[in-house]
Amino acid sequence: MKIGLFDHVEHGDRPLTTLFDERLRFAEAADAAGFYCLHVAEHHATPLNMVPVPGVYLGALARATKQMRMGPLVYLLPLYSPLRLIEEICMLDHLSYGRLDVGVGRGVSPYELKFHKVEHDQSREIFADAFKCISAGLVTDKLTYTGEHFVYENVPIALRPLQQPHPPFWYGSSNEIGSTFAGDEGLHFVTLGPMATAKANIDAYKAALKKRGAPAQPKAAFAGGAAIGVQRHIFVADTDAEAVRFGKPAMDQHLAHLNWLRTMHGQTGLTSRLNVPRGANFEACVADRTVIVGSPATVRAEIERQAEELGINYLLTYLFLGNMSLPDALRSLQLFTTEVMPHLEKL
Repeated sequence: MKIGLFDHVEHGDRPLTTLFDERLRFAEAADAAGFYCLHVAEHHATPLNMVPVPGVYLGALARATKQMRMGPLVYLLPLYSPLRLIEEICMLDHLSYGRLDVGVGRGVSPYELKFHKVEHDQSREIFADAFKCISAGLVTDKLTYTGEHFVYENVPIALRPLQQPHPPFWYGSSNEIGSTFAGDEGLHFVTLGPMATAKANIDAYKAALKKRGAPAQPKAAFAGGAAIGVQRHIFVADTDAEAVRFGKPAMDQHLAHLNWLRTMHGQTGLTSRLNVPRGANFEACVADRTVIVGSPATVRAEIERQAEELGINYLLTYLFLGNMSLPDALRSLQLFTTEVMPHLEKL
């Protein structure tokens, strides 16, 4: 079992400069503690995400850390010029000394895509075209590519990635369609959601990966050559009650940020179009097991149960979110890394 970190870098009710400084300090602590990778989200026009240009933030992380891998989860490919993103990936791979992992996706929010003049119903085909183009561009000195949405002819590729043939690709999916795509393409994979949803997605990924035969970018760090992960919000304290003290307000604010654009558009509750089932509040998320909260013993026992039920080899922890203070986040991180993580790495 490998352990990673996920972060939206959402608005935290404090100045943005303070928020960034705190996140970099947290990343340095996670780096020293031995986390495998820090994955950062990309969202637009919402307090859910204060780093809508993840490459800029990753450039800072690359120099604030020394061992931990890092990358977007995910770049929203329909919003990019593939040629420009090829160049950005190469730059970040060198700035991090070959520690870049590249998550790709189409974008789950139709509102955010619409702001950029991209129709949600067309985003999957745009994503697929962009992914093929970027994959081709990372392994050549001169790009010639013809797709439905992107066309390049004899474009010199002056930048090449440090990792050869290219950095590993990841895909995060909340549904079986995307999970199957990730398996078909041999991408490293992370899902989320309640246990039944996560299990269905993981099973779909495993079936597609087995049919493929092997991942495109096998990594020795993961059993079977591919990461198969689940994301969970985790709050750890000396006691269950203390973890709830800061975990509940943090998670409730996080949920408000997740629903911010939908609420603005007068849409309440879950929709099949967004395809990301989640609890309405902290208590509901604890009940559906997407939130794991408590003392180290409580947290460890629940993670071990979920790992066995889901069949994962990668736990993507979400430890710093909502309106959590840096001291609470660092204490939770310390307890997790000293009293929980050593046991999980043996699974």
